[in-house]
Amino acid sequence: MNKQNGLLNKKRMEIEQGMAKQKIQLRECALQKQAKPVEQLLRFALSPDAEIVPDIDAKAPGRGVWISDNEQAVLDAVKKNAFAKSLKQKVKVPSELAQITRTRLEQRLKGSLGLARKAGQLQTGATRVKSAISSGNVLALITATDAAVDGRRKILAALKATGSGDEVPQFDILTSLQLGLALGQENVIHAALTRGAAAKSALSRVKKLVRYDLNEDLGLKEDLDLNKDLDLKEDLID
Repeated sequence: MNKQNGLLNKKRMEIEQGMAKQKIQLRECALQKQAKPVEQLLRFALSPDAEIVPDIDAKAPGRGVWISDNEQAVLDAVKKNAFAKSLKQKVKVPSELAQITRTRLEQRLKGSLGLARKAGQLQTGATRVKSAISSGNVLALITATDAAVDGRRKILAALKATGSGDEVPQFDILTSLQLGLALGQENVIHAALTRGAAAKSALSRVKKLVRYDLNEDLGLKEDLDLNKDLDLKEDLID
């Protein structure tokens, strides 16, 4: 009987843990006054000299202000004084806050790409990218914005040949120079993120920057697909 009770308790704990992982962590957008998953938001913090700064990793101490994660929302928040209203105090807001935010997002992306490369989860160069595609181990393809049309076509043809063309996302958000600097190489035209924790983190950074540039809110399903291992609570806190 004791053994049976132990098995039942273990099963119950596994079910409860599974349910906890399905819960969604919500924050309220100070501009739209609407609760959203944190994956659809950006956090801004108050610096010691009362200036609003992007808190990209949402780890800065103290109260924060959450804004939808697209450039237009940040521009509107600055224009409508959403930060001071949310914090209920006078604050200094840089007029170029939207551009500063994008720069920080891009910096985080570049750093995560470098970490993925060090972990062996990012391949560069057309030959290695095609090999990674053939292995069926690719999470996403990253192509330089200044890549030649012919080169793009060959990579896409290799992806299509595996039958996974619709499953592997493709992004062109950095120039070859930017990719090269991020990866410590000469200009990088083609790159592939392969399966692993570092690559998954880099992919989330890519998607975050893409969402920011799209200037529109994306649905919940997109964000749940972005990180299916969320262990979050359904609450509204800073």
